[in-house]
Amino acid sequence: MSTLFTKIISGEVPAHKVAETEDFLAFLDINPNAKGHTLCIPKKEVDKIFDLDEQTYLDLMAFSKKVAHALESTIDCKRVGLAVIGLEVPHVHVHLIPINTMDDMRFQKKDSFSEDEFKSIAKSISENVSL
Repeated sequence: MSTLFTKIISGEVPAHKVAETEDFLAFLDINPNAKGHTLCIPKKEVDKIFDLDEQTYLDLMAFSKKVAHALESTIDCKRVGLAVIGLEVPHVHVHLIPINTMDDMRFQKKDSFSEDEFKSIAKSISENVSL
């Protein structure tokens, strides 16, 4: 059965894409902790991060690093936090969250943005991604 993220990859479900390669996709979280909260996923459907083959795991981290640098260049923050939880969607995903305090990493704290704001944020980050 296809996950929500597989449906995003195939275009069945819309997303605010930030970066994409042949093997990976980055898009804005629709229920963000902070402005610019981005998910990086492999296009290969695997449930748990440590079940990825070694090369895909390393390549996902390298892809995430490039997206994180773009986030830091785009969003006013002290740093970009990284979290891998994976319970909400059974498809590997790395959360990249622009943070200024430890509270910004709490997943109970959510921000909301309009569709136009999401589009603008995604476009701004995308322009700073260097793949």
